[in-house]
Amino acid sequence: MGQRIAIVSAVHEELAEILALMPDEQRTTAGGRDYWQGHLQGHEVTAVLAGIGKVAAATTATALIERFRPDQLIFTGVAGGVAYGVEVGDIVVGTAFLQHDLDASPLFPRWEVPGRGRSRMEPDRALTQVLHEAAKDAVTWLPKLLDADTLRLFGLHTPSVHQGEIVTGDRFVATSAESETLRTALPTALAVDMESAAVAQVCADYGVPFAVVRTISDRADDEAHTDFQHFLQQVARHYSGRIVRKALNLL
Repeated sequence: MGQRIAIVSAVHEELAEILALMPDEQRTTAGGRDYWQGHLQGHEVTAVLAGIGKVAAATTATALIERFRPDQLIFTGVAGGVAYGVEVGDIVVGTAFLQHDLDASPLFPRWEVPGRGRSRMEPDRALTQVLHEAAKDAVTWLPKLLDADTLRLFGLHTPSVHQGEIVTGDRFVATSAESETLRTALPTALAVDMESAAVAQVCADYGVPFAVVRTISDRADDEAHTDFQHFLQQVARHYSGRIVRKALNLL
């Protein structure tokens, strides 16, 4: 028997790839968001675009949970690689989520979520493992389909899958200096994005099992803007579609 699965996508290209897999999607609009309901791999699926930044993502996740009552939530997107060895075209499956720009000190320790007593939110372990298996399949599958120019442009000959911490903040980290600051302050961080920790906090508040998978689109450095749209079209959207389909088949 299928489950009610929420799929939250960080970018339009990924959402379009998910919707292309759903033969019967129907749109519901609420709070300025389009929620798409349908079926995929035997599950009832609601798919939605997160919006950019922590507030937009939290609003989306809250409305999604309140209105559609998913059993589990999967968040796909792109991120900047922070840790050395996390390269463009790799995939990071999150095991902890922290807001790197949250600082309510001296009332609370730096990064601690007020009222929560902790700074890091953790995903559902079983769902995270499912995404890890799906990601390993994706990095084996995609390079075989890409042309030589795309492989060379993004260095995608042997992409890797990582599990670890993703940090979130309301700014696009796009300089080498900012990346170095993050590495120094948060040495366990593998990647940086603008939404994951916010969605993680909402899911924790509601007790909804969730997991996050992020494709590394850049190294969060001075070259972070280079060929971003091309990467979304040629790599990220294919990863998302493959991972979601594989994951739902495993649930």
